[in-house]
Amino acid sequence: KNHEKGSNITKFQSPNTPKQMETIITKLATKCQIPTPQDIVLNTECAYSFHSPYTTADGILVSLVDFIGFHIEAVRKGLVSNLCEDALYVRIVKRKELKVNCAEFKGEEKDEEEKVTKLGVGVDGGFQSEEEKYVTLSEYSIVAMSPKGEILVDLPYNDETKKDFPMQVSSSADAIVSHTGLVMQQDVKEWELDEEPKPVSKYCEQLEFVDNGVVINPDPSSWKCEKSGDTENLWLNLSDGFIGGGRKFWDGSGGSNGALDHFHETGDKYPLVVKLGTITADVNTADCYSYAKDEDGPVKIPNLADLLDKRGILVAAMKKTDKSLAEMEVELNSSYAFDAITEESHALIPTSGPGLQGLKNLGNSCYINSVVQVLFSGAVPELSSRYGVEANGDIFTQSLLKSNSKDAPSDLLCQTSKLACALTSGAFIRESTDFELNLEPKMFKHCVGGKHPEFKTGQQQDAQEYFEYFLESLDRAEKEAGTRIVNKADRSGDIPLSSSLFSFQTVDRIACSSDRHVKYRDSAIERTFKLPIPVKISKLDAEMPDVKRQKAEIEAATKKEEEIPNITFEDCLTEWLKVSSIDNFRWPHLQNAVHPTTVTTRLKNFPRYLAVQAQRYTVGDDWIPKKLEIKLKVKEEIDISSLKSCGPQHDEVVLNDDQEEKPTLSEDTGPAIDEGSLAQLMDMGFSMNGCMRALNKVGGSDVEAAMTWIFEHSQDPDFNDPLPTSEKSSNDGIDDSVVMSLVESLGCFTIDQVKAALKATNNAPDRAADWLFTHMDDLDSAMAALSSATTSSNANESTRNTIHLDDGDGKYILRGMISHIGKNTGSGHYVCHLKKDEKWVIFNDEKVALSKSPPLEHAYVYIFQRKDSLNKGNLAF
Repeated sequence: KNHEKGSNITKFQSPNTPKQMETIITKLATKCQIPTPQDIVLNTECAYSFHSPYTTADGILVSLVDFIGFHIEAVRKGLVSNLCEDALYVRIVKRKELKVNCAEFKGEEKDEEEKVTKLGVGVDGGFQSEEEKYVTLSEYSIVAMSPKGEILVDLPYNDETKKDFPMQVSSSADAIVSHTGLVMQQDVKEWELDEEPKPVSKYCEQLEFVDNGVVINPDPSSWKCEKSGDTENLWLNLSDGFIGGGRKFWDGSGGSNGALDHFHETGDKYPLVVKLGTITADVNTADCYSYAKDEDGPVKIPNLADLLDKRGILVAAMKKTDKSLAEMEVELNSSYAFDAITEESHALIPTSGPGLQGLKNLGNSCYINSVVQVLFSGAVPELSSRYGVEANGDIFTQSLLKSNSKDAPSDLLCQTSKLACALTSGAFIRESTDFELNLEPKMFKHCVGGKHPEFKTGQQQDAQEYFEYFLESLDRAEKEAGTRIVNKADRSGDIPLSSSLFSFQTVDRIACSSDRHVKYRDSAIERTFKLPIPVKISKLDAEMPDVKRQKAEIEAATKKEEEIPNITFEDCLTEWLKVSSIDNFRWPHLQNAVHPTTVTTRLKNFPRYLAVQAQRYTVGDDWIPKKLEIKLKVKEEIDISSLKSCGPQHDEVVLNDDQEEKPTLSEDTGPAIDEGSLAQLMDMGFSMNGCMRALNKVGGSDVEAAMTWIFEHSQDPDFNDPLPTSEKSSNDGIDDSVVMSLVESLGCFTIDQVKAALKATNNAPDRAADWLFTHMDDLDSAMAALSSATTSSNANESTRNTIHLDDGDGKYILRGMISHIGKNTGSGHYVCHLKKDEKWVIFNDEKVALSKSPPLEHAYVYIFQRKDSLNKGNLAF
């Protein structure tokens, strides 16, 4: 059957007679294997493309030898590098048909009890899952195929015909078809509200009850605030029966504040309240709150039914009439920011084509979707060129897809190309909107994040952190690529790493207040420009602690846009340019004397693409992440020329590293410090520098002698200062002070491990820490691989992949942006917008549409391109 319109591959019609076909299958049957539950079986998607059993009538072919599935064109184009002889495969073809009586999908009006009341998929009160809407029809056949993709045999395989096949073939095919598939993260079907569990109030058991004769009428129409007369958002005090309105917000909106005012007016004696209208027979669903200073938040009250009974309220007879906390959280996602970012208030026109391919949300994977759309859907043409294909091009011509079939699912270059080809080619765009045609980047997600402690989970993550981690992972893969990647402009030249498109350095000008001498220090290579939000504006809410909002009372729809602070991009640049001060900076050229110092930071180069992270999120005094409610006024064209470092000036006295009069410690007089002894001393609570000084004085390993030295010298003024290092120690380009700082702050890694991490991440401390935790399970192997790669690259320095610091004019134009909706970057939802042919396009997972109001002022990450590089792509890519 050719059930998918647009299938352009015709099945090979075997010229063999039935007897010949039987002989071929019998001959190849001995090579068939039966997968165990622990084996990797790829039976839902091609390893080299997003073809699945649903996309064409040809389905996918799964090997009965190594259990890896692929589309037949991947074989015919030579991408499956390990095929060398005829073999058997099971062909899997599927289609889905809409079930009868699926009102939601047919567009019919749902009954009131079927309305969506919870932000989730496949849960009670949530959206109907795709599995509930469709029935799956499957077809199978046994295929004998040559290494070049020639079909030798193609016979139907079902309950009636399986008895005609050798047992080894049928057993293998059955096991593959019924196997759960490639081991990867399960689809997360619920977008659960990320609330901490509510504590049980410490006041509920001994709560004071005022016997004042107050009885509450069960009729909701009789409820009103005893102060203002409001009839909505009402809270009942469980001690004295007072009914008051919810909190008043700082801007004057919200409730009447009656309930909270009453609490204070009665001497803060009666702290527990319950929201009327949320009380039902299941008292656990009622919203309860404690005004007590040591709780001040939502709580559980196990004896709520007894307390309400004293006021004449029988919970068994109560029905819900008001919004619960969870429902108000769902409503919060319909606030002005959600509407502005996703453009929900506009009737958007869907669009599709090459570079306009949506991606399915796998469950909290919108951060991945947004990042890869920005990188590969046209905003960065160089990456589209390296990993994708031309618009409407043949995806199977991309050479980076070529890989051994067993390695392909974990080959980052292969999986990145697979995804990029799908986005750039338009090969998977269909007129139909059936869900099975949505691209699901499961294999890519597992390949990139499978070893990362956070990205391998199904939790929401920070898109900017994923952007950094993905580029770093891509760098490592490209360095090990050998001849798979070439410099397209000069095949004998260096191969620029993908991250070099975003790479820049900053320069610190460090000035001594004593003699005005200065020194310049380059930073590690960075890929994201972190844009600070001016503190005086961002602390708007923190200045008003007496009007702390109750989360359950938030009604974001009433928030007026003009009440949100406006901050310009220039305001943030001014904040970034501020001069910082260091009070106790030690100057070696002044015999290590301490003097106040000023530090001025500027950019060393302007990269081809500038990724700007607006630091909209901060951590409060209680260590809880908070979002800064601001509007960032960003223009589509910016000029940051003023951020460029001018370098040393003619009237400056510049101190170079080799001019600083550093004391040295020769190898003859400096004993090797035993790391086990060092760790033992640090476990006692002493600083790393102090412990190293002690061990240095006693031969390097004698813990008892070092302890004696510490007790005698712990008050020395230089006890916590770093040891003077030899010039040899800096030959590897790694700053020893950074090494010691990381060893001490992380607390669980050795000096050699930290040095290896810094070497792997171009001396960037934050990325080095991430590298260490990512490879924590097998650090020795990671360090050995790094050492081997370094040796190999040093042996062939002229052709190794490199990071080139591109530079040019400081004028940029906005090409794309990633926006976030939610309280912090680890929850909520991400979407991205890209500028295409002078029009903005919104990518909201699988939904792609022309944008009518791009949310420039709400974005989290902005991607700018240097204007002098427009229409002048880096030909090396």
